[in-house]
Amino acid sequence: MKVAIPVDDQSMETKICVSFGRTPYFLIYDTETKKSHFIPNHAATSTGGAGIKAGQIAVDNHVDALVTPRCGENAAEVIKMANIKIYKTINDSLQDNIDAFKEGKLSLLEEFHAGFHGHGGN
Repeated sequence: MKVAIPVDDQSMETKICVSFGRTPYFLIYDTETKKSHFIPNHAATSTGGAGIKAGQIAVDNHVDALVTPRCGENAAEVIKMANIKIYKTINDSLQDNIDAFKEGKLSLLEEFHAGFHGHGGN
């Protein structure tokens, strides 16, 4: 299973980014092979629609799940239409969340905010 996680830096020691749409990078982690790679989020510098564009990055990378602290409604729609499940992080530790995901301890993210629409965050 491939999982996307918004992160602050290209390192396994980095923290999870609080902003899905404006995250600098996504970690793509494969739970079966335990391989991971980082991809830049080109949507981070968008003047608008960053969440939707970031959601499309997850879709284009054929992930099965997204692990994030929060997500906007529009981004969530893009992600859900691709049958990608969205899980809520437990803290800002990348490794804690990977472990919790693999152990089935993360809850589905149920609440989605309206988005910030050009106000510098998603």
